[in-house]
Amino acid sequence: MCRAHSTDFEVHRNWLAITHSLPISEWYQEATSEWTLDYPPLFAWFEFILSYFAKYFDAEMLQVKNLNYASSGTILFQRLSVIVTDFVFAYGTRELCSYLSSSGIRKSSKWGSRWGSPAAILQILLLGNAGLLLVDHIHFQYNGFLLGLLLISVARVLQGKCLMASFWFAVLLNLKHIFIYVAPAYFVYLLRSYCFLGAQSSSLVQWRSFSPARFAKLGLVVAYVFLVSFGPFIVLNQLPQVFSRLFPFKRGLCHAYWAPNIWALYNIADKMAIIAGRQLGITSNVSAAVMTGGLVQEYNHVFLPEITPRTTFLCTLLSVLPALVKLWCCPGNPYHFVRCIVLCACGSFMFGWHVHEKAILLIIIPLSFMAVIWKKEAQMYVFLATVGHYSLFPLLFTAFELPIKVLLLVLHSSYAFFNLASLFDMKKCSLCLPLLSGLESVYILGLVPLFVFENVILPLLGLNTRLPFLPLMLTSVYCAVGVLYFWLKYYWHFLTTSEVNHKRKAH
Repeated sequence: MCRAHSTDFEVHRNWLAITHSLPISEWYQEATSEWTLDYPPLFAWFEFILSYFAKYFDAEMLQVKNLNYASSGTILFQRLSVIVTDFVFAYGTRELCSYLSSSGIRKSSKWGSRWGSPAAILQILLLGNAGLLLVDHIHFQYNGFLLGLLLISVARVLQGKCLMASFWFAVLLNLKHIFIYVAPAYFVYLLRSYCFLGAQSSSLVQWRSFSPARFAKLGLVVAYVFLVSFGPFIVLNQLPQVFSRLFPFKRGLCHAYWAPNIWALYNIADKMAIIAGRQLGITSNVSAAVMTGGLVQEYNHVFLPEITPRTTFLCTLLSVLPALVKLWCCPGNPYHFVRCIVLCACGSFMFGWHVHEKAILLIIIPLSFMAVIWKKEAQMYVFLATVGHYSLFPLLFTAFELPIKVLLLVLHSSYAFFNLASLFDMKKCSLCLPLLSGLESVYILGLVPLFVFENVILPLLGLNTRLPFLPLMLTSVYCAVGVLYFWLKYYWHFLTTSEVNHKRKAH
């Protein structure tokens, strides 16, 4: 078995050790390792359960003092735990595909095809998602397990089972708080479509139709999950300590590798201003290598204003507000709900504080569902999936992993391009990639010279050791342009989509 592993491997091994060997009162206090427990309590209990299986592989991994412990048994257990918990993702995929097969939407005769139907294509797009394979099974995390719960919750919304949808989303939120990105979409949809009786028949709010009983049911379901999760820490009077771990605003605006969002473009704009200032003799005392030499550090802007957590919160709120208003005005349309999830995730990704690059999957996974139903969303999906999956490449940086990540991206993108184009009977264009315009095709193909420059030319010139952050910065900035383009285009598509009965033939 390959013994290569990422930093996240040690993170989760340490959490196994903390939850197994220490009393609950010390879980969010323990700081022997720098990788302290910073996920919500339900995930801590998840690690606690895993630890009782882990001891049969190698009990030494469950010792807090054994930092960076990586025996063969430990690696085997961690890898197997990801594979086993991915069955949750497989079940979520099955639920969505079952809904597609039984829904009233029929766009063409291909909906009955065994291998070319939307349900069949969706299975491959989700189960063969290149980003999940890269992040979970090579880099190492449990995103498939968590996103599987999201798919289950979305499936329950599509099925009209709002209480079950709220339960599973509350569980998900208490497993990983990054899913707070899409919580506004859940709040607006469930309030408008479940708590207002007969809301689906009118876009106007009939306040007399508000059901306190339904609102109470919804609130009790969510409150129950949160109480089970945080209750022990409320009793221990440790809630402030838990929240200080969950929301560490002292970490800085950007993650170690800049996520391809608006702040990556903001940082590079400030960097270009520094270089221009040095040439003009304005900022001669500022180091030119402040962002490209050595390990990533907190970066203080020189020309542009500093960005605070409050600023990012305000920008994020403003970015999702129009989508939430649209969702409120279109009650009972679960497809608009999924679109709003995509836009809330994308807005939070673009403007959030200390965003992780892996959060791009929170946009791509729900968008996969819409891509097999509407042609326009299929076009935007293939664009974003290709850019988003490429943006994850810096997570895998060894020579051994290089051909693997390229192969996974090429296979997934090729399947998406050609099968979605076939599903919607798109005419072939010799000058463009399937489903994309000429300009979009040029941008996507631009990833090839970018990859060659980063992985061939820079090492040949010896710049990869002198400027280790340069390839990361180039990937982040180039992909940020693509993600920004997608966000604007998808937002316009959502806001201009007319309200139709979601069970009729879409167009």
